Amino acid sequence: MFYSAIRKMLFQMDGESAHDFTIKALKNTGATPLNIAYKQRVPQKPVQVMGIHFPNPCGLAAGLDKNGECIRAFDAMGFGFVEVGTVTPRPQPGNDKPRLFRLPEADAIINRMGFNNKGVDYLVDQVRKAKFTGVLGINIGKNKDTPEENAKDDYIHCMQKVYNIASYITVNISSPNTPGLRALQYGDALNTLLAALKEEQTNLAKKYDKYVPIAVKIAPDLTAEEVESIAQCLIDNDIDGVIATNTTLSREGVEQLEHGNEMGGLSGQPVKDKSTEVIRLLANALNDKLPIIGVGGIASGQDAKEKIAAGAKLVQVYTGFIYQGPELIKDIVKSL
Repeated sequence: MFYSAIRKMLFQMDGESAHDFTIKALKNTGATPLNIAYKQRVPQKPVQVMGIHFPNPCGLAAGLDKNGECIRAFDAMGFGFVEVGTVTPRPQPGNDKPRLFRLPEADAIINRMGFNNKGVDYLVDQVRKAKFTGVLGINIGKNKDTPEENAKDDYIHCMQKVYNIASYITVNISSPNTPGLRALQYGDALNTLLAALKEEQTNLAKKYDKYVPIAVKIAPDLTAEEVESIAQCLIDNDIDGVIATNTTLSREGVEQLEHGNEMGGLSGQPVKDKSTEVIRLLANALNDKLPIIGVGGIASGQDAKEKIAAGAKLVQVYTGFIYQGPELIKDIVKSL
């Protein structure tokens, strides 16, 4: 009831203004008694994935807290883990506004943000200030003006910066809003990138005397053959986990809606089945050699159960959380 009133107010603003307002409010209240407005007790349903103990299997997907400013607030809501980012080596403004559009009739969002963030050094500073003791994923990407052939340098730079403060690191090669990024999901480009990251992970594990797992986030817009090829590459490079999926370029089911044909990635209910199918294909190809984190269109406990049934070990929410609020976390955890 409380969130429905807040949502009504937020949805009177344009999408990005509402997002900025919310992030500022959560940043200012997360570690204070004012977090009582959204703090809730969520059942303990511990699960061990990638060698990490998760208090429950429901996490916040990357993209909502790009700069790691609201970690304590999301923890208070009961998330089993929080993933921040995507962060890039240098700060960048992202794409031109407007770049975020709600499609409420479809419980969906289209965004073409373009990795807008304050840079990895700012994020590291925010994480240290948060003094968070829970499970923290840090999602890393490349700067827009970094040539595709030099992409691995950006990922390695970010990895070096965040390694000692992350529970796990996500390599984002699937956002549709950075030119050339999705090309890194295929063939030699993927193999070269993952081999370089694995080598750097080995070096950093020795330096810090701790092993921080690497997960790779992939797109939903893949053929069965492409999913199989990616799965084999993940296995060959001893990657620790895979997140399926990012947003889709498809407009199936939303073409006639206001903003339905805006450029960018579509998230929410329209991507649910696409994401679940990729999880199912991955699970078959991976044969339990590495775990899957399921994300895409989860707006209820039942949706989360479908992801788990398809082969995911954990789930993440973003768009469903925007529409449903913190109560969604509790619903998901209870259903699992």
